[in-house]
Amino acid sequence: MTIYVRLRNRLGDLEMSVKPPRNRSKSTVVRYFPYYATVILLALVYISPFLIQIFGSFKTEAEAATNPLGPPEIWTIGAYNRLFLHSDFPLWIRNSTVVTISVTLGRVLFDCMAGYALARIEFRGRAVLYGILVAIMSVPGVVLLIPKFLVIKQLGIYDSFAGMILPLLADATGVFIMTGFFASIPKAIEEQARIDGAGTFRTFWSIVMPMARPAVITIMILSFQGSWNELNHFIVSTQNSRLTTLTKGVGQLASGQLSQGSQFPIKLAAALLMTIPVALLFFIFQRQIMNASAGAVKE
Repeated sequence: MTIYVRLRNRLGDLEMSVKPPRNRSKSTVVRYFPYYATVILLALVYISPFLIQIFGSFKTEAEAATNPLGPPEIWTIGAYNRLFLHSDFPLWIRNSTVVTISVTLGRVLFDCMAGYALARIEFRGRAVLYGILVAIMSVPGVVLLIPKFLVIKQLGIYDSFAGMILPLLADATGVFIMTGFFASIPKAIEEQARIDGAGTFRTFWSIVMPMARPAVITIMILSFQGSWNELNHFIVSTQNSRLTTLTKGVGQLASGQLSQGSQFPIKLAAALLMTIPVALLFFIFQRQIMNASAGAVKE
């Protein structure tokens, strides 16, 4: 009986030591309050332009000019009506959707194949090719605009979807990311697949690609965001108004080429609608972006 009482008292002491006292939790909150306040303040500063954009898109033009920062006194969807009914905004959305989906699918496929080749397949000049890839990443994209324009004209694909899509189907950054991820996968898994009779492509497609899902999702989001927000390439690859994308169209709205006066609500509405697809894609897949544990294996 004495042993039982001592054991119960000992367990009670351990429970009290593990459970944090209430005053300690209060002191912790007080101690970290400046950090919490700073984070909240920075978050408000960061999202305030987005809130101003939302409020401004639902204002009249007169109210947007007199009260640009505050919420609207009278909510109206006049800017959205003008955007869809009296402009080429639906056409811009269609063109951007076609280009973005095509570029995203192409980049995911070609970046993964090129990354796997550089990481696993032994061939002469692989190190040199990888060095060239890294060097290309350091070249500003603006420098390549004139050579890109000349190549597109020489190939006869200027003013076409082919000229807008084909030069964007692969990028050095995506290949670099996939090369590093494939190199981190244990070779024993691929060797076991080859012992079972799988070839190089079957091993890549059925064994390695499912394990590379975090990197693939990262490439998909980066490709979608990059092609959706691309502007410079579309300036040098087309002049046809029927091939105008959202970035070019919204840029024309912002410069006043398609409207009279300031037209702040319609410009903010166009920018807001353009932001929504990228934001939704990021929020849906944010937990899986380069989540290495999703494809982790034990050797």
